[in-house]
Amino acid sequence: MSLLLKQPYRYAVYFAPRPDTEWCNAGSEWLGRCSSSEQAVHRSFPPSITPEKFIQLTASPSRYGWHATIKAPFVLRADADFIQLKNELSLICSQFKPFKLPRLKVSRLDDFIALTPTGDTTEISRVENACVKQLHRLAAPLPPDELLRRRAAGLSLAKDSMLLKWGYPHVLEYFRFHISLTGPLRDYSELEIQSLMNFASEKFDSLPECQFESLAIFAEPERGENFVLLEHCMFSG
Repeated sequence: MSLLLKQPYRYAVYFAPRPDTEWCNAGSEWLGRCSSSEQAVHRSFPPSITPEKFIQLTASPSRYGWHATIKAPFVLRADADFIQLKNELSLICSQFKPFKLPRLKVSRLDDFIALTPTGDTTEISRVENACVKQLHRLAAPLPPDELLRRRAAGLSLAKDSMLLKWGYPHVLEYFRFHISLTGPLRDYSELEIQSLMNFASEKFDSLPECQFESLAIFAEPERGENFVLLEHCMFSG
């Protein structure tokens, strides 16, 4: 059944390179799947760890799709629907013109590896701010089990306040634009981690500048299933 005929469990708004671009193809190869076609993608593996361990290490970012979070996954309110979400996002996109992302580099963030911008992120933050604030009225309150899961990470008082107000702790002044490449690294040696970062740099450092020209609506069809790309809303400011 089409996702537009059956309400998904959750939606999310992401930055996601458009299909068939070099950035989309490189990311799909890294994660082993394409979020738009839901097809498996042939992938290469780093020499430092086994394919099985690499698949396990990338399982979490693969489930969420090739993206940078702009509006974290949320359940729609009972009186809202996909059309309202799409229309609201189109209004947001009408406020912005396409722009080039600062160069993305392979970085270690906390306990995972990600691509992060090296230059001015002011315009990215403006997009995130608009999405967090203007889409929040369509989101249902967080269920108690999700609140507990988020708080288990040990949030500061300020981030806990963001969680309660906006449904996600890492927003607004706590927002960090990034594209996740791995899950937690706690079971890997420093030598393995450095080898993974070198392998990722070989994949992504040579890619052309990446355009931020749209926002993508992703959906989680059922709880725990892979997120899939529904469509891109183009910037038209």
